[in-house]
Amino acid sequence: MLTRQHVAQKLIDYLDHRVSLTELVDWAEKAMMEEDLDERDLPLLRDLLARLGLGDVPAFALTWEDCRNYLNSLGYRVEVTVTEEASNL
Repeated sequence: MLTRQHVAQKLIDYLDHRVSLTELVDWAEKAMMEEDLDERDLPLLRDLLARLGLGDVPAFALTWEDCRNYLNSLGYRVEVTVTEEASNL
C-alpha cells in the first residue's frame, strides 16, 4: 500500500539527487496506475501522484516550491542546509 510516507520519501530522494526527475515521473505514473493508495489519504495521494507524473512536461515543470509545498501537505517541514565544500576552503 502506498502511503504519504512513501510519497514523501520519493520527493526527498529527488531533492537529494538520489533519483532523477525522469525516475520520479516514471515512479509517479506507475504508482498512479498500479499501487493501492492508502484510503485515509486517497485524494491527497492521487493529486500529488498526478502532479508528479507531469513534472517533466514544460508547462507543469516541477519546482523547488512545488516540492516544498507537497512535502508540507504530507506533514513534513523542509529546511535547507548549505555548507561549503572542503575543497574550496
